[in-house]
Amino acid sequence: MKRLLYIILIFLSWNWVHAQDPLESYLKTAAENNPGLKAKFNDYLAALEKVPQVGSLPDPQLAFAYFIQPVETRNGPQDFRISATQMFPWFGTLKAKENASIEEAKALYEVFEENKSKLFNEVKSNWYNLYFNNKATMITLENIEILNTFKKLAIVKVEADQVSAVDQYRIEMEINDLENQLALLRDKQQVLTVSFNNLLNTEEDEVITFPNELWSTDIMYTKEAVLDSIQLKNHQLLSIDMQKSALAFKKQVAQKQGAPTFSLGIDYISIGKGDNNLSGKDAIAFPKVGLSIPLYRNKYKSMVQEVIYQETARDYERIDKVNVLETVFENAWKDYLDAGRRIELFDKQLIIAKKSLKILETEYAYANKNFEEILRMERRMLKYNLELEKARTDKLAAVAFIHYLMGK
Repeated sequence: MKRLLYIILIFLSWNWVHAQDPLESYLKTAAENNPGLKAKFNDYLAALEKVPQVGSLPDPQLAFAYFIQPVETRNGPQDFRISATQMFPWFGTLKAKENASIEEAKALYEVFEENKSKLFNEVKSNWYNLYFNNKATMITLENIEILNTFKKLAIVKVEADQVSAVDQYRIEMEINDLENQLALLRDKQQVLTVSFNNLLNTEEDEVITFPNELWSTDIMYTKEAVLDSIQLKNHQLLSIDMQKSALAFKKQVAQKQGAPTFSLGIDYISIGKGDNNLSGKDAIAFPKVGLSIPLYRNKYKSMVQEVIYQETARDYERIDKVNVLETVFENAWKDYLDAGRRIELFDKQLIIAKKSLKILETEYAYANKNFEEILRMERRMLKYNLELEKARTDKLAAVAFIHYLMGK
């Protein structure tokens, strides 16, 4: 039943995940398997179990007394006594305790939602890093192939005494550098894969899939609308709001605990046969009412004041959290805009670099000219290719982080 509730709560918040998003299956796996998220969910379930505890009356008291030496009365000797008593707090105390526990459970549910949003953001960020590293590996391999093609051309020209052997050696040096970068990228891929699988709590040998090219996602809100959404829907802020609601009910509890408590009960006394009780044994049953009056008020005043201080602390905590979130958002928004500009820039630069390389390749093939420029342009093309893919992943990572701040 607990697992079913967990799965239902996970999928109720799934409306923002697009069906075509290749990340969907990984987010689903992380939500179902991540132990940290499960821990927060069980904290929430534990808090729910407090509600029936605090909303119940105190246990009734049952007492039995047997007179070893019977107490003689006018009606006869008393054999034993049975009494039952039930205490009742002041009106509304139990309901206030229930409401306080419910709000505390809601606060822990927002902590669970916060951890879920944070987990999804981490899964996306790690997957984007994996995609970029995988793409960088492919781009590096392509550049090695291009350089190998130039190397073959240079060897032909060296054998024909058209160019110096230095051209061949320069290409070999470039290839060696790229192969070293390639080895580093492959090592890094292993590290990123382990980190990603740990987030999903899955086996390390599972294959991680990527699209041929990343999709593009834009934020469909103004900057001001996003800030408003953060202040209204961020789970950290909602958790603080729920804590404040719980404190309001706790203040009611503290005030009501300073009011009298009542007790209702009944006593039953068994009376044996006596001189005035010719018919034999008899019994007396009588109800009783009690009242507990809290005379020492300082204790209850301090309880109320304690809650007031806690409410003030939560107010300051919320203000501080809003300031922190606004600062973090400004930085994320800057990264989002910067990534968009870099995508446009490096897309243009890459097109120009490819055209330039074609021209330089032709000039070298027919006129043995501009070999150094070919190598320089090849490096630029590699750089622009990598920078373009990095800008795409940075933009999606910024979008994912902003959505996380918005409580999505």
